[in-house]
Amino acid sequence: MRSRDATATTISATRVACIAALGLAAAMGIGRFAFTPLLPLMQAHEGLTLTQGGWLAAANYLGYLIGALACAAWPPPPARIARLGLIGVALFTLAVVPVGDFTGRWLLRFGAGVSSALVLVGVSSWALPLLAARQRSALSGWVFAGVGIGITAAGLVGLGAGVLRSDPAWAWLALGLIALVVAAWALRGLRAPAAPSAAGAAPVAPPLRDGDWPLVLCYGAFGFGYIIPATFLPAFARASLDDPLAFGVVWPVFGLAAAASTVLAMRWLPAWPAHRVWAASQLVMAFGVLVHTLLPNLVTTVVSALCVGGTFMVATMAGIQHARRAAADRAPRLIAAMTAAFALGQLIGPLLIRGTPDGGAALWPGLLATGLLIASTVALLTRHAD
Repeated sequence: MRSRDATATTISATRVACIAALGLAAAMGIGRFAFTPLLPLMQAHEGLTLTQGGWLAAANYLGYLIGALACAAWPPPPARIARLGLIGVALFTLAVVPVGDFTGRWLLRFGAGVSSALVLVGVSSWALPLLAARQRSALSGWVFAGVGIGITAAGLVGLGAGVLRSDPAWAWLALGLIALVVAAWALRGLRAPAAPSAAGAAPVAPPLRDGDWPLVLCYGAFGFGYIIPATFLPAFARASLDDPLAFGVVWPVFGLAAAASTVLAMRWLPAWPAHRVWAASQLVMAFGVLVHTLLPNLVTTVVSALCVGGTFMVATMAGIQHARRAAADRAPRLIAAMTAAFALGQLIGPLLIRGTPDGGAALWPGLLATGLLIASTVALLTRHAD
């Protein structure tokens, strides 16, 4: 049997990318966004209201915020925290099956949110240095495509459950088992340590400057801008058409767009300044939010899925890349502050949804999200040019 050191030295860049991609697929596609395609089923079978759905979504995003802040305050060993998070995602998802009361599910979605943050921080901190050490950084696009792959998988499970008109508990069980299989497969590979850094302890990042805070606000606006469609699109589609095959396809479309976007961005936009990629992504996202807000129907729901799903991971990557260039030695603090603002924005969004999808529940939140995305885009293009 090979030792841990042997595993660390022989693990290939391709396997690193696969482990990271599947880890993010489980963490984000299931740990964070599994609730989105299952919300229409829970409305139909359990009488869950849109307002209650907003609170359950907010529980997950609150957990993500706390998990991200904890990782920023007490940086953990990347591989260890990734393993812990993957196990947590699987267990918290499986536990939804026997827990039927609202408070219990709120706590489970909170725990899944914390776990997904641990995986995101741990996997990215583990995989990206290993890929760079092997001179295969281009594979990072495939790593982040894992988010879209997970969203697509969760969407297909939700679609199948909807077509079969099965109890949503079976869908939660299937997703929990998928997350458990991913965790079991990834645990061994995650024993490989992160690539060694420069000799000596890393210096403490200096405090942020006044000019850094507009970036923080822009990233927070992005978090608020994308989260309403990312939480409620299938429920909005269900209000337009009651056929599960029709409204159930929305979330897989969202996921496929997200999976393809990061790979295509790495191939087609390598020469674009990161702040322009971020700004362009937000502009497309704003259109996707606005068109569905003003004309809510099945067609505009699919358009919104393509526009928002196809840009939110690109904007995420580009925002981090721009922060690293713009802040230099302040980058760790700036990225932590941006992540916290993003998490806060996505926490607030679902709580603003009231009423029913066909009763204009998303009108004012959607208009606010569009306005914030456009304002953020203007700020990026005028104040943060390279």
